[in-house]
Amino acid sequence: MIGSRISKRYAKALLSLGQEDGNYIAYGKDLNEFGAFCSANREFIKVIANQIFSVEERKRVLDAVLAKSPFADLTKNFLRLLLDKNRIGGIQGIVAYYSKLTDEISNITRADIITAKPLKKEARDKLAVALEGLTAKEVKIEVREDASLIGGLVVRIGDLVLDGSVKAQLEGLKESLKRGEYN
Repeated sequence: MIGSRISKRYAKALLSLGQEDGNYIAYGKDLNEFGAFCSANREFIKVIANQIFSVEERKRVLDAVLAKSPFADLTKNFLRLLLDKNRIGGIQGIVAYYSKLTDEISNITRADIITAKPLKKEARDKLAVALEGLTAKEVKIEVREDASLIGGLVVRIGDLVLDGSVKAQLEGLKESLKRGEYN
């Protein structure tokens, strides 16, 4: 696994090339698809990242996969470069940082929503509109369920946490009662 500084450097380099030729979104899609492929095929990434195999052997395996992909030539060359520099094992970090950079360029923020019960589409859409008003950015929502919240929801956008869960309210009430602040 490569460090986050190195992952950021590679992601920034590819983004810079993508901005120059106007294809940074396509390169991001290619990277995301390759990252998902690596996650789904753990043995593949173990082989191409393992230096016990020669670079030529690992390149053949990578090239066999890339030959069947619709990726742009620049993306394929980028992935080959990562393999040559023994950085391919850090592909997930590169993918994550590249996504973060493209979100910033596109004025998009991501919100992690935790609910006690499934969120209906109508409620999800209203929440997205409200968060867009709060952040002045397009908001992409990812919803997870956590029954321990009892009710309500928790919203995380970057460092901002908005906790409107019943669990948090009960804990707040409990603390108030301990301090004698009840009325």
